[in-house]
Amino acid sequence: MDVIVDVEGIVNRFGEQIVHDGVDMQVRSGEVFGIVGGSGSGKSVLLRTILGLRRPDAGTVRLEGQDITQLDAQALRAAKARYGVTFQHGALFSALTVRENIQLPMLEHLRLPPDALEGLAQLKLRLVGLPSEAAHKYPSQLSGGMIKRAALARALALDPKLLFLDEPTSGLDPISAAAFDELIAYLQKELALTVVMITHDLDSIFRTCNRVGVIVDRRMVVDDIDRIIDYPHPWIRSYFHGERARRLLPPAGAAHGA
Repeated sequence: MDVIVDVEGIVNRFGEQIVHDGVDMQVRSGEVFGIVGGSGSGKSVLLRTILGLRRPDAGTVRLEGQDITQLDAQALRAAKARYGVTFQHGALFSALTVRENIQLPMLEHLRLPPDALEGLAQLKLRLVGLPSEAAHKYPSQLSGGMIKRAALARALALDPKLLFLDEPTSGLDPISAAAFDELIAYLQKELALTVVMITHDLDSIFRTCNRVGVIVDRRMVVDDIDRIIDYPHPWIRSYFHGERARRLLPPAGAAHGA
């Protein structure tokens, strides 16, 4: 199976503070890969590094074989067009309608007539389960769940095969979070997506992820869910075997993941 995201030896420092000290991570084509870690472990810093928004102090990040840590601004801009990303709070532009937010990546990277832009925006809305009338609303007029879906529609604007999600279910009630997880699982299969998801939500991990990378001691432990839950590291055991986790763990011998 092809490796789509290849992170090797990543070091990130902020002054005297070392956040990552040799992080290695490989994401395979067609999987949903979850990233978890304690508060301050640098999950968002790692994501920004993978996305090319931060240059690491050491190490390489290859997306589909291309080392984005060595690209100039123009080449990096082209590389960013090949992946979609949603941020924790949606990051929609408040002064733009949902339709205009979705069309932004298209306007930046494509040359299409207005009717084609309109049709594509409506297609993306339907893809994420939003009604057509949502196109004319502003972010302030949307519920939390609708904001998440609108942000996902924008992330899918350029038909990427690689999708990054930063805390996709944070702030959602359990029913909305479960529905969003189901949407991600559906889109991953239907669009043949490779998904990298930062989350603290155990429900999301067990519902959607094939493998998990846990940031501990400034490095990353990676394995299938049914194996990583039995790692002896204290933080990993606390996370996967706490009171909330116990109700999610399947019976011994049962399969995990999407």
